[in-house]
Amino acid sequence: MNLDDFSDLIERPDGGIRRDAEERRARLAVRPGALGRLDEWGEWLAAAQGAVPVRPLEQPKVVLFAGDHGVASLGVSGRAAGGAYELVRAVLDGASPVAVLARAQRVPVRVVDAGLDCDPELLPAEVTRRRVRRGSGRIDVENALTVEEARAAVELGVAVADEEADSGTDLVVLGDLSVGGTTPASTLIAALCGTDASVVTGRGGAGIDDLAWMRKCAAIRDALRRARPVLGDQLELLAAVGGADLAAMTGFLLQCSVRRLPVVLDGVVGAACALVAQRAAFRAPDWWLAGQVSGEPAQAKALDRMALNPLLDHGVTVGEGTGALLALPLVRAAAALAAELPELTLPDTVAAEES
Repeated sequence: MNLDDFSDLIERPDGGIRRDAEERRARLAVRPGALGRLDEWGEWLAAAQGAVPVRPLEQPKVVLFAGDHGVASLGVSGRAAGGAYELVRAVLDGASPVAVLARAQRVPVRVVDAGLDCDPELLPAEVTRRRVRRGSGRIDVENALTVEEARAAVELGVAVADEEADSGTDLVVLGDLSVGGTTPASTLIAALCGTDASVVTGRGGAGIDDLAWMRKCAAIRDALRRARPVLGDQLELLAAVGGADLAAMTGFLLQCSVRRLPVVLDGVVGAACALVAQRAAFRAPDWWLAGQVSGEPAQAKALDRMALNPLLDHGVTVGEGTGALLALPLVRAAAALAAELPELTLPDTVAAEES
């Protein structure tokens, strides 16, 4: 598999449809500009759907890729290494923020085990069990994956995207359930943006103290030394400093763009995978929205590189797709307004003159 092959498979959302949506918006009774960025999101969704007026979102879904990262053993995370399965259980037991919000919005949640480091019997039955390997390597001193495992993880993401598109999902809220995942994510972004570890190192969704931050910064610095020699090959890059969940999310994002399935991104992990996917297929980001500002400096750099302007900036750092799911009502509102607001009715005399 060569990720660059996706570039030939991905088309941009329909520009002609977007122009039709813009023209329709100009005829609405509500004056142009009064709805702010809601107009922009409605027009983006119309182009993604290839429909004017835009169709309401009837089958959105939250998709979360789960994995553990060996670098967490260095104490770079606020959670214990190997504990991502507890995050999975909390989501599927309905006890996490994303689970509560999904229940309130009546949006189903799918969790995919791409690389958890736990015994399978610890996981709820609802988990999609497609594990590539048990945990990912410690990226400061070894590869996260073999190239073959990275390829298998990308193929897993592609398969999950096809399953969602075939089942009628019309928009995906994408997130991750990981321990240590922000460290490889920040490494990928630093490598692709050509910046230093200190510029991209944040506190993570679980929050870390100053000593843990310094350990995390050192781990990213060491991982960057291993990432730079393989920058020319996205698959080798994901193998060197990514992880099974990150590689799967990258494949998922690319195939969603192939299948014309729009995606709302959450935090720094999703942003890192999106940046790798953009490197492979420059048109792919046209199919994504950035749901929120997560507070991670690496996410800000990645979104700036992809020219994605987040919908929300509300201080939510919990991760797990929570911020992106909070943005979903705005996207639904944009679709409803674009579809249902009446067009301006011209006086009969004016209409006759124009005809």
